[in-house]
Amino acid sequence: MTIDPHTDAAAPAPPVVDRDGFEAELTRLRDREKAHTREGDAIAAARRRLPMVEVDPATELIGPKGPVPLIDAFDGRRQLIAYYFMWHPEAPAAQQCEGCTWCASQVAELSYLHSRDITFAVFCQGPYEESVRYREFMGWDISWYSAVASLDTLLVGRTIGMMHLVCYLRDGDRVFETYWTTRRGVEQMDFSYALMDITPYGRQEPWEDSPQGWPQECSYTRSADGAPDWPPTAEWPGGRPIPHWSRLRAGHSDDLTGAPRP
Repeated sequence: MTIDPHTDAAAPAPPVVDRDGFEAELTRLRDREKAHTREGDAIAAARRRLPMVEVDPATELIGPKGPVPLIDAFDGRRQLIAYYFMWHPEAPAAQQCEGCTWCASQVAELSYLHSRDITFAVFCQGPYEESVRYREFMGWDISWYSAVASLDTLLVGRTIGMMHLVCYLRDGDRVFETYWTTRRGVEQMDFSYALMDITPYGRQEPWEDSPQGWPQECSYTRSADGAPDWPPTAEWPGGRPIPHWSRLRAGHSDDLTGAPRP
């Protein structure tokens, strides 16, 4: 449930002060925000100075035309950002990863990346023919590969089946891994949470440090809403990724075992 402060008289709200009091409190917070920004810049500078490790450029991926080497995923550019999409084999759309759906849903306009010689692609941790149907279900226009046959090589030493964001650099015919992150590190792909964070109620999620009574019943799923065909179970506690609702209304099917939509 999301509380609407415009219609719910009992909804909590920040205290009301005059303009001078508001600006004084905001100025104190702004000093912390500026320090946070400067620290972020320093971390980014250190990230640019990390060493790199070589990766076999012939590592196999599966794309729309079948097997291709990793180096082809660069699409002729020098840098590559790959999002490793979690996958539940043979599960319908309703039971695919909420977090990965949230991440991939943020990626729309890629021209800014392309202008910096960067390609973005999804490396799904499931079979191509099945997972690409999910891309079609979601209506995404992003490069999509299956990396399932090469995960031991590409994610060596890391947890397979978890969301990963990995950066690569191409030097001629050689490929190097330069950075990787997982869990909340993938929030770098997001704009929705970044915007939510500047609102008075924030993300409205249970883990946040919010004042007593603040709405905190949200996530990137809406449990049970509109999903009568998928009742909660111990393994699947209900709900589905929020962007699914518009796809279902458009007539898309949860079944990922048939042919992709034209």
